[in-house]
Amino acid sequence: MFQLGKTIVSEDVIEKDFVCNLNACKGACCIDGDAGAPLNKEETQILETIYPKVKPFLRPEGIEAIEKQGTFITTENEELETPLINGADCAYVIFDENKTALCAIEEAYNQGEVDWKKPVSCHLYPIRVQDYTEFSAVNYHKWQICDDACELGEELGVPVYKFVKEALIRKFGVDWYDELEKIAQERNEK
Repeated sequence: MFQLGKTIVSEDVIEKDFVCNLNACKGACCIDGDAGAPLNKEETQILETIYPKVKPFLRPEGIEAIEKQGTFITTENEELETPLINGADCAYVIFDENKTALCAIEEAYNQGEVDWKKPVSCHLYPIRVQDYTEFSAVNYHKWQICDDACELGEELGVPVYKFVKEALIRKFGVDWYDELEKIAQERNEK
């Protein structure tokens, strides 16, 4: 771990390689697991606002889940998340012709219907950020369903932090990312 501003960053973020391989995993991270995507308070407000524009992109079961549970849920631990369909798929998941899971929010964004790409936690994946009072922990989340992404990242020589560059800048800013890149380069030179 190393400190960068008000963040504590796992070495894995700069040492591990990763490039999503949707041909192999089919977007399993959006349909496996037992929790929705983590959200912050601002994102819950955005979801409520954009839902009418995202709704036409959703599957019927996603619409049903959202209209029953809301555009977001609050867990027993007071954490904010996207709702799930029957405790599995994120309610915002759609599928392409190859049965690959995609995000309806991102699809609406790509088609110019909304100006918000998707929750930052989804955009950052495989990085997970845990915010604390004094700092944020920035960790690489290793998940078996992403083994193909690790192999592809290694094959292409793309470290995690470069794969999620846009999302890291979105979360922490350009200056923070530039510092992260300097640290990574210094460590690679050793």
